[in-house]
Amino acid sequence: MMDNRFSQHIVIPCYDTDVSQLLKPASFMDLAQEAANLHANVLGFGYDDLISSRTAWVLSRMHFRFIRHPRWREEVDLTTWHKGPEGLFYIRDFTVRDTSGNILVEATSSWLVLNIDTRRIVRNPGFYSESVCRDHAIEQPCGKVQMPADLERRHVGDHVVSYSDVDLNGHANNAMYLVWAMDAVGYALASSHPVKEVKINFNHETRPGDKVSIYGACREGESGMCHYIEGETEGRSAFCVELSF
Repeated sequence: MMDNRFSQHIVIPCYDTDVSQLLKPASFMDLAQEAANLHANVLGFGYDDLISSRTAWVLSRMHFRFIRHPRWREEVDLTTWHKGPEGLFYIRDFTVRDTSGNILVEATSSWLVLNIDTRRIVRNPGFYSESVCRDHAIEQPCGKVQMPADLERRHVGDHVVSYSDVDLNGHANNAMYLVWAMDAVGYALASSHPVKEVKINFNHETRPGDKVSIYGACREGESGMCHYIEGETEGRSAFCVELSF
């Protein structure tokens, strides 16, 4: 801990990398979520603190950019900090730096506090302002991600939420939505073109046995390819992600 920031020194393990030995996007999300949990514990509003009042943190939106993908066995420092409230959300940023101090990944995330019995948002839970750091990894919080109306979306598959998807809260972990999205893009593209940028919204939780219908659309521009992947369950959007390659 320093200046209200929390840092971890990490050696990138093989199981978090792809065929090119680069850190997978969903693996970055896993590392970021764990760092967020650890830091919240230090600050006094972690999982154990909130669960006593039947509340919990819920990740709602995330935006991250790869300046350079960390590689297998590379030593990096993952740093996170709590930026305080913005509307209904609480904002938390992240950076990953190499041993020379160069930024490899920069990210911002938007969280809600949810009553786990009523599933309603808890407003003004009273987290103290002394824990806030106002610096930015990405200045603007992640906005709303939607399938563009001018693109024709196609059904690319279905996924039934299963044991490997579910976390300690009893629903599919946020990072798994990104796993499904990368699978929907297809192995040929995902394995040969590293993701440059991810914007993802988590719109509705999914639980074991839920069937998620996955749809995709693509736009090619001067800066590269942009894929939109949306998952729906019972006609309701579970998640929507924008992937830039």
